[in-house]
Amino acid sequence: MSYPQQGQGQPYQQPPPQQQAYQGGYAPAQHQQQQGPVAVGAGLNMKRRNPVGAWLGLPIITFGIYGLVWFYKVHVELHEYDRRTENAATNALLSMLLGFLTLGIWPLIMYVKLGGRIADAQRAAGLQPSCSGGMGFLLGILGFGVLYYQIQLNKVVDRYGDTPAGQQVSLVA
Repeated sequence: MSYPQQGQGQPYQQPPPQQQAYQGGYAPAQHQQQQGPVAVGAGLNMKRRNPVGAWLGLPIITFGIYGLVWFYKVHVELHEYDRRTENAATNALLSMLLGFLTLGIWPLIMYVKLGGRIADAQRAAGLQPSCSGGMGFLLGILGFGVLYYQIQLNKVVDRYGDTPAGQQVSLVA
């Protein structure tokens, strides 16, 4: 019995695609269509606040109490938005209330860290991070830190359009 040599005899028939076996070497590349960012997680959307109201209006009306409330709520919302970050809300509030024990160093550190947390939220939303803790610190010294941070937070909220606060949204990074 002789075997036909390659190219002679019966023509080569390729098996149907679902029955093709991987023969070794490099696996054939699968054709994938380029799509938008792929969701890697989910979180709850944050509340959109008026930057001027959070910076000037409500703190004046409440004799500064709203500044503490804002700082706490922002930390809670950032954690609920991206659960991969630690919940620093209580730590942030305590830093403001007991910061005098560290001569104001602890609140400044928490204030600068807030800028990094907002930049992480912008990254998770698929945006180019534009928030800087250093810029927030400098503007905070001049009295504009809350205004700056709230504008940066609103960029994340605006990324999801009309999705209400507390509604589940997808994270892309």
